Amino acid sequence: MMEVEPMDLLRSNLSRVRIPEPTNRIFKHECCLSFDTPKSEGGLYIDMFTFLAFGKDCVGWNFEKTGNPVYLHVKKTKKLVPEDRPTKKPTRLAIGVEGGFDNNEPEYEETHSIVILPNYISLPFPSVELPEKVRLAADAIVLAEGAERKEQVAAWTADKKTVSTYAMNLQQLDNGVVIPPSGWKCAKCDKTDNLWLNLTDGMILCGRRNWDGSGGNNHAVEHYNETGYPLAVKLGTITADLEAADVYSYPEDNSVLDPHLAQHLAFFGIDFSSLQKTEMTTAERELDHNTNFDWNRIQESGEEKEPIFGPGYTGLVNLGNSCYLAATMQVVFTTRSFCSRYYINQSLKKAFETAPADPTVDLNMQLTKLAHGLLSGKYSMPVYENDDNSSIDATTKTPKQEGIPPRMFKSVIAASHPEFSSMRQQDALEFFLHFLDQVERSNAGKAELDPAKCFKFGIEDRILCSSGKVAYNKRRDYILSLNIPLHEATNKEEMELFRKLKAEKLSEGKDVSAEEIVRPRVPLEACLRNFSAPEEIHDFYSTALKAKTTALKTAGFTSFPDYLVLHMRKFVMEEGWVPKKLDVYIDVPDIIDINHMRSKGHHPGEELLPDAEPIDEDSNQPSANEDIVAQLVSMGFNQLHCQKAAINTSNAGVEEAMNWLLSHMDDPDIDSPISKGNSSDNVDQSKVDILISFGFEDHVARKALKASGEDIEKATEWIFSNPDASVSSMDASASNTTSASNDVGLSDGGGKYRLIGIVSHMGTSTHCGHYVAHILKEGRWVIFNDAKVAVSVNPPKDMGYLYFFERIDG
Repeated sequence: MMEVEPMDLLRSNLSRVRIPEPTNRIFKHECCLSFDTPKSEGGLYIDMFTFLAFGKDCVGWNFEKTGNPVYLHVKKTKKLVPEDRPTKKPTRLAIGVEGGFDNNEPEYEETHSIVILPNYISLPFPSVELPEKVRLAADAIVLAEGAERKEQVAAWTADKKTVSTYAMNLQQLDNGVVIPPSGWKCAKCDKTDNLWLNLTDGMILCGRRNWDGSGGNNHAVEHYNETGYPLAVKLGTITADLEAADVYSYPEDNSVLDPHLAQHLAFFGIDFSSLQKTEMTTAERELDHNTNFDWNRIQESGEEKEPIFGPGYTGLVNLGNSCYLAATMQVVFTTRSFCSRYYINQSLKKAFETAPADPTVDLNMQLTKLAHGLLSGKYSMPVYENDDNSSIDATTKTPKQEGIPPRMFKSVIAASHPEFSSMRQQDALEFFLHFLDQVERSNAGKAELDPAKCFKFGIEDRILCSSGKVAYNKRRDYILSLNIPLHEATNKEEMELFRKLKAEKLSEGKDVSAEEIVRPRVPLEACLRNFSAPEEIHDFYSTALKAKTTALKTAGFTSFPDYLVLHMRKFVMEEGWVPKKLDVYIDVPDIIDINHMRSKGHHPGEELLPDAEPIDEDSNQPSANEDIVAQLVSMGFNQLHCQKAAINTSNAGVEEAMNWLLSHMDDPDIDSPISKGNSSDNVDQSKVDILISFGFEDHVARKALKASGEDIEKATEWIFSNPDASVSSMDASASNTTSASNDVGLSDGGGKYRLIGIVSHMGTSTHCGHYVAHILKEGRWVIFNDAKVAVSVNPPKDMGYLYFFERIDG
């Protein structure tokens, strides 16, 4: 058989070559399926039709899948630098720029060639002999910035806000609204997160609904469309650093700066003047000492830490405030479930074969890539001084690893969450929950493959009414969030002595040193005990008494997960909107046993609270309170609507009735006469059956459909927004099935756990500072501090923000 000339072979495949358009995403810095780069041994192959990049081990798979044979091969080789190269004296206070400090970055020589698969026939580039189309395409790829870096720059640039033109002369209505520091809820629905304060009228409303159904219910933007009030600030982002607050301008359709934000917030009772001080107070200096101590202790500064390399010991490069992601993912991929799903049982090739045309946007592909990058050991190799001066700690001359940059994974996981798309620091807990939600969604319909379920467990609330009757309510969660009972500190005597010492030093005009500061020590057992302790519920409407009363609520597990994650509530909001981080140690043992926290379910002989009775002329169901109706009517609302609002909120009060009214104005039956029969039976049974198939109980499905005008999507949202909806109307059959229908699909076992991971936080807020992970691997604790991985000398077990426990079998 006659061998085809390379140039003829290339010409015969010109249809598989494209000249990139300005809008095309060109990947040229990193393989889409692995962490190979042009600096890797085999270089990088860029598909000249799709502009996706592949390492030498993956490019053959792309040819098999797409048939695309023409690639631009990019290889970077380190230039040899003379050992006696003189060090230039810096003339600018900067690193890695002209005239700045020399950061010893090695110089690389970049070479290119055109490669034709499957036989890897190579043609030199640049070359005038190449077809013009190939030359133009290759030139455009070489000159392009690269999608990887372009997206990162865009994320940084997106954080550079401009001053809103509406901030200077913003109208503010003197309507007497005063915003409390906590306990916020959307004025038009039950959303308690993603809330925005309109700076004109003080209305608190939920944000936009994301493409996947998460987020808010669009009430804030709808309010703007109705009123034209232009600016809103996101609650929870307001700190002493007002520039960091998230202010959105609806007419400008962008995040903006409001130079008068302090004044605009003060209008609604949010006063920051006390924080704008030129000198640090004693308390602030003490906080400064504590913060410095946190950084040193958690990062184990000053300790001689032995670097570790190999499978499971790969660091993650910080992409710019991405340590929250790095610390969380290092612990996640310590679990058997995630290791099996994305590493042991799924090869890179298998994930690529099932991925869409663009594997960079596929969560399954990018999780598999991250898993293989972290766990294979391929990218966790010691780099020594004679290999790469930039990877050597100049003081110790010890080897380091470069780590892998999780850019593509971050881009995919953040696609449905604007905050994680930014380059700002984020809350590791929020990221962990968002990540698990996305993993669960991506495995929808394949429950047996979903690794997120290893963290999921059931909780049952038992409500004891003053009538002696009870109700049960079940829910599922991924984390157990624990309050810290400071009054149960075990070192009260030392704290008292410290208080006296501090008072003495203060009277002498001196500060306490970092070594003298004493923090309260609270046992983890006390936090768990506090979770299980009875909690009073005031204004609980009892269907037995047909009146409001005080009830007692206790909570217990209905299932124990394979991995239990405990979240320590260290961040609180004080009066005056001052965010505070609790300076406290949590004494966490290596082994915990929570078997005693399992719910016992419905006790024999217990009488359950009856279902809410239907509204009927002859029944004892309360009719609309005339005072509530009169006050609502005086505000301009329809009489019938006001009566319905009062009845549907059990005459709880004007505010509750108004909230109900505002969120039900568009109900199709809002103008229908008040039903005298059991209206919950009038909903479409087929829609009830659909919600039951989703795993919801019959009475909850009926209530949700009634509240949402029988809209399936709205009903589902209503159920998730009202987790306590079934508290007062749980029937006996549902209450008796403690681990039955509600716990289907949940793993369960004994309640004995071993501590395997800690995510610690340094800084005064979850949205600033730094996160570090400590993980128990192969019998020893290891610190993962971004790209640095080393044996931990003194793991900060008492300073964690998130604690990860693994169930001990047997």
